[in-house]
Amino acid sequence: MSFRRGVVRQSKFRHVFAQAWKAEHCIDDVRVSRVTWDTQLCAVNPKFIAVIVEAGGGGSFLVVPINKSGRIDQSCPTVCGHAAPVLDIQWSPHDDNIIASASEDCTVKVWQIPDGGLTSPMTEAIVTLEGHSKRVGILAWHPTAFNILLTAGCDNVVCVWNVGTGELVYQLGDAHPDLIYSVSWNKDGSAVCTVCKDKALRVIDPRRGTVLKVKEKVHDGTRPMRAVFLSDGKILTTGFSRMSERQMALWDTKDLSEPMAVQEMDTSNGVLLPFYDPDTNMVYLCGKGDCTIRYFEVTDESPYVHFLSLYSSKEPQRGAGFLSKRGVDVNKCEIARFYKLHERKVEPISMTVPRKSDLFQGDLYPDTAGSEPALLADEWIAGQDAPPLLVSLSGGYSAPPSKHRDTLRGKPKLVSQDSGSGAVATSAANAAAPASTSAKETEEDVPQPRVATRETDGNTDRTKREDDVLNEILAEMKALRAVVLAQSQRIELLERQLARIEDGDV
Repeated sequence: MSFRRGVVRQSKFRHVFAQAWKAEHCIDDVRVSRVTWDTQLCAVNPKFIAVIVEAGGGGSFLVVPINKSGRIDQSCPTVCGHAAPVLDIQWSPHDDNIIASASEDCTVKVWQIPDGGLTSPMTEAIVTLEGHSKRVGILAWHPTAFNILLTAGCDNVVCVWNVGTGELVYQLGDAHPDLIYSVSWNKDGSAVCTVCKDKALRVIDPRRGTVLKVKEKVHDGTRPMRAVFLSDGKILTTGFSRMSERQMALWDTKDLSEPMAVQEMDTSNGVLLPFYDPDTNMVYLCGKGDCTIRYFEVTDESPYVHFLSLYSSKEPQRGAGFLSKRGVDVNKCEIARFYKLHERKVEPISMTVPRKSDLFQGDLYPDTAGSEPALLADEWIAGQDAPPLLVSLSGGYSAPPSKHRDTLRGKPKLVSQDSGSGAVATSAANAAAPASTSAKETEEDVPQPRVATRETDGNTDRTKREDDVLNEILAEMKALRAVVLAQSQRIELLERQLARIEDGDV
């Protein structure tokens, strides 16, 4: 009898591990809202953390700088301009100081948070959007167009606003016969997917107001569902089976007749909130009331959705905020960060890929969506679509202290030495060939055997020093390249605006 060894699927994310930050880095005494609406209750960007909190009257949310830790004083100022509890908050993807809030008072308000956070309670919004007849529970900023905001309320109406003018530009009042559970834009913002209490998944063109695709009974259970567009156009949904088992399903929008994959989790009754990272194609599932965060990788290989691991803790989560990729710590190979809400605490949790190398790991950090919008609001309203403008994360990378720092400190820098500069120039000239080799060696960090000779001690030290200097030069070149790319994208956007002005379109 012969046995075949199972083939292990190759993935750089197979060993991602989650780790909660130490207690001194958490935020304490935060009175997290007890509102029964199934929402994240928290929104995070590279500058601020926002949490919906309990309010004596009306509705409010707390905004603190992202590096804040320790106890929150009860006199800490909040954003408190709503007349009823706040149900959802979302930061603008194109301005880290702009946040929108939706409330039971039937309004949506847009706020501008000053750098450094609030110094006094904020009651006056820069824009108030009034168009819903019942409470508003869903917000979704357009991923690539500036100042376009989608809202959905308990009146079963979807509204699309131009926040810059306060104008309601599109309204879909007859697409949903019942309560809308979630809304998600696709990658370029040309369509949205929604799930509704009638158990149907819909793909909608908001500008034409037409339903492009419908799939009835995505999940058979009666509990709330969620849906999120993936970067390749597929849709991932979470919901419940007829036997109240929690499920996750993957759908191809070209053929919604059958799901590409279905995974059943457990029989807990908390709604599964999906958080999708388009750069790594990973999906994180946080159940309200759960003590766990599951994470999966979505690929083109069957079974398409691959379970990676599970983070477990003793305390259940009331909600969670997901930090945009621009805010993660690339120096520690952090690919995602959650801000888990306890009853009175906010706890950061880092998702990290273990790597031994100190170099910037380019394979973990492809170019990601930057804060610069690809389109203006009027351009999108006129029918244009554009993918996100990407930026390199290597610009946020700072080279770690050299392992041979003491050696270098005691001697002049190699670049300034005549003999050393020649060696560095030679190394840089030959960088094309060794670079790929050293990258492979660095990724796996496999030490290469050296042939021992008596006279290599001095040469080996010098080679190490030269390699360190070369690596620092390469890291700086990557950072400069990222800055140049971002500026060129900005110039291109300004040239488009100038051309529109010259043509008389503005």
